[in-house]
Parts: sequence; C-alpha cells; structure tokens
Amino acid sequence: MRTIGDILKSKRLKKRYSLKKVEKETKIKKEFIEAIENGDWVNLPELPVVAGFVKNLAALLEIDAKTAYATLKRDYPPQRLSINPKPDVGGKFTWTPKYTFLVGILIIILALFGYLGFQFVKFNSPPSLEVTHPFDNFVTTSNKVVVSGKTDLDSTIKVNNQLVLVNDDGTFSVQIEVFEGTGEIIITATNRSKKETTIVRKIIPKLE
Repeated sequence: MRTIGDILKSKRLKKRYSLKKVEKETKIKKEFIEAIENGDWVNLPELPVVAGFVKNLAALLEIDAKTAYATLKRDYPPQRLSINPKPDVGGKFTWTPKYTFLVGILIIILALFGYLGFQFVKFNSPPSLEVTHPFDNFVTTSNKVVVSGKTDLDSTIKVNNQLVLVNDDGTFSVQIEVFEGTGEIIITATNRSKKETTIVRKIIPKLE
C-alpha cells in the first residue's frame, strides 16, 4: 500500500523536480517536504498544517487533491489527529504582568520589613564610639587634654560627665582640664534608647 509520501516522491522524481525546486515553487521548506515523503511525522507540524503542505504539493505535482488528503489522513498517526486546544498548559509556566505586580509588592514588603528590622536593631543596640585621642596611658605635661573621636549622629557624648557637642558628621572634640590626681578620662556615648557605650582612657599627668 502506497503512502502519501511514496505518491508525492514518485511523482516528483517522475517530473525530475529537485527538492530545492519544489521548495521554491511551493514555499515549503525542503526539510518538511523530505519529512512528508519519508513519513517522518515527528518532525512535522500538526495535521492541519501538513494538510496544507500536501495540498500545495499535489497541485504542483498534478495529483488529485482529494485523493492526496484522504491518503494523508490514513497515514497520519492517530495520536496526532487528536488536537488538544490547550496542550501542556498545566506544566508550562508563563510570566504575566500579574506575576510582575505580585513580585513588586513582595519586594516592597520585604524592603519595608528589612528597614523596620534594621531600625529596631539599631534602636536597641548601643551606639558606636571611637576615641582617636588620647590613647591609653597617655602622658601629659599640660593640665589641658584634647579628647576627640566619633559616634552615631543621634548620640550624645559626655567626657567625665561634661556634655560635648557632636558635629553633623558624628565627630566630636573637647578640651578638658586635668589635675595631678586625674588618672582616667571616661567617654560615654548615649543614644535615643538610652543605650550606652563607654571607653575609658588612662592618663598620666606630669604637671610642672
């Protein structure tokens, strides 16, 4: 029993038409023409498309269109004849504007919670404090010692219980008076939640 592929190929060879010529005349890719001739249905589109190909090939090769289509329907695999209008919809993920909106909302929520969490931790954590001068065991021959450093912008600084102005960049500097018996300088940073960080610098006054 001759297949549609046998019929088309036999007629093409009888007319001495190359695949390239048939492709040019019908605008059908020669890979599809070869697949039809060889019954290679796996590499072909669905039946309605293949039927259109066969109709054009039959017209070119002077084959009865009805006979060609009937033979095609007989040869075409039954499982391919049942066309599912929604194939594999459940297993195929498609990105939609709805997902973009939801992801955007999720990012905003995560950013908000992240910011609030950061502020909560910051509010309940002791302030940072760095003392650049004096260093520990500082020897001074003057009764005036410069104390400088850096802290958080929302913190207040006290040096030996003396309130010190904190600059816009968090730095501070103050000159305090020391005496022969002064053995240490206490620097304390306090933030809005009343958390404190304290650094003690030992000094050795050698006053003349």
